[in-house]
Amino acid sequence: MGRSDTLVEEALKVLSTSDPVEKARLGDAVATRWLQGDISVPFHPDDDLPVPDRPARSPNVRLVTPSMMPKLGRGGSLQSRQAMLHSLVHTESWAIDLSWDIIARFGRQESMPRDFFTDFVKVAQDEGRHFKLLAARLEELGSFYGAFPAHDGLWDSAIQTCKDLSARLAVEHCVHEARGLDVLPATIARFRNGGDECTANLLQTVVYPEEITHCAAGVKWFKYLCQRKTSGFPYSITDTKIHSSSQTGAAEEHSGQQIVDSEKKPSETLGSDNLQKITIQTFHTTVRKHFRGTLKPPFNIEARKAAGFGPEWYEPLAVREI
Repeated sequence: MGRSDTLVEEALKVLSTSDPVEKARLGDAVATRWLQGDISVPFHPDDDLPVPDRPARSPNVRLVTPSMMPKLGRGGSLQSRQAMLHSLVHTESWAIDLSWDIIARFGRQESMPRDFFTDFVKVAQDEGRHFKLLAARLEELGSFYGAFPAHDGLWDSAIQTCKDLSARLAVEHCVHEARGLDVLPATIARFRNGGDECTANLLQTVVYPEEITHCAAGVKWFKYLCQRKTSGFPYSITDTKIHSSSQTGAAEEHSGQQIVDSEKKPSETLGSDNLQKITIQTFHTTVRKHFRGTLKPPFNIEARKAAGFGPEWYEPLAVREI
């Protein structure tokens, strides 16, 4: 009797799907099966499955370099709001691929626990839902995904971190996704000021609070890897809720998303101040090695705190080293 496909094999199927709507649909189906226990293990010891350097993507989206991207505007016109929303849809389409790539590329090599797979399966499922909701809203505004040019800067970072899970977590989730938390409040305000309450509410109530948990997953597993390497075994990981944030309106609990509570410390054995300092220093070193430039303030302190990391993590990276 043949074995069923593994999570890694299913992740590769998502990555090989070019149509973004079908990619989101397939990813949701795989996530549901994994969370229901229908996919029993993330991989088989005898599997040798190559992960593509670049996932399959729709040829209908015109790509340009980041420097050639037209200005999105401030949401005062319909075209500006369409362009802003198109940019968000494109980002979510890449977020789907990034989530399945981290599962397929790193889980086995790093001997990650099952919770790692579950966390990023949930992230992938969220990103797919965000894509479908935002793409549908874009069509309601009279446009479609592919109507505007886009760039693939997110995947450029993925290529640069394809051999180092700590770097992938730090750059994609603790830099790029955290940057999204910084700018989303202003983006929401632009839609609201432009009279588009529907898009603003979608971003405020669905996308924003869930993006906090995605950033939190990166923080959680970066800490895990760093402290496993430093101490020889991982710190304790608990199933906790994100903190409420008065600024972001993210007080709602995100059920089931495993993240580290930013006010709880690891076990007494591993939760020393020295270990925390080593973890933060490692984060700084990793980001400076794999991310070009400096981080851009102002920072969304409340949202970042809800994701599990404070100013000591990111403020030093806003200053260029001499």
